[in-house]
Amino acid sequence: MPDSLTDIAARKSDLRREALRRRGAMGRCARSEAILAAARKALPVLARIAGPVALFAAIRDELDPAPLAGALRLRGIPLALPAVGEPGAPLASHRWDSDDPLAPAGRPPIPTPRAAAPALSPAAILVPLAAFDRAGGRIGYGGGFYDRTLAALAAAGHRPLTLGYAFSCQEVPQVPLEPHDVTLDMVITQDEIISCARG
Repeated sequence: MPDSLTDIAARKSDLRREALRRRGAMGRCARSEAILAAARKALPVLARIAGPVALFAAIRDELDPAPLAGALRLRGIPLALPAVGEPGAPLASHRWDSDDPLAPAGRPPIPTPRAAAPALSPAAILVPLAAFDRAGGRIGYGGGFYDRTLAALAAAGHRPLTLGYAFSCQEVPQVPLEPHDVTLDMVITQDEIISCARG
């Protein structure tokens, strides 16, 4: 008998908790080295993208895209960050220049570009996550922001390249998927680039 949505949600919660425990247990030196190694892996992929790249501002102990952002800027690639709107609404991507101030918004508070920053339509989106598998399954933090955003873009006829960005210790054998889950095209860690099979 297929798992109920309640069972799937509970399994995802357990996988999220364990992956975040492993992520939190990384030492400072290992974390710093991994952040730079992941940027080196991601740069050749994103440098080939014809259009803006949407990143994210790291919170807690996420894999920080800041070194990657600096390298992309040196190549003249326009960057964007997500802005949280009304509850239940998809994220909007707003241009992010190096000297733009960021202000916390939403729950949890996420560094967000100024409201006047122009909206961009990203050609690629770097996606934060709590856990992932090799088929592109992703477990986020439970808010559904990226699933709604990617679904809304697809409905509008826009399908950006989606890249999970995480430490390798966040990999799990299999992510149980719910109907609203959107799978990733690729996952980049400090160790490798994983091309994902579409769900």
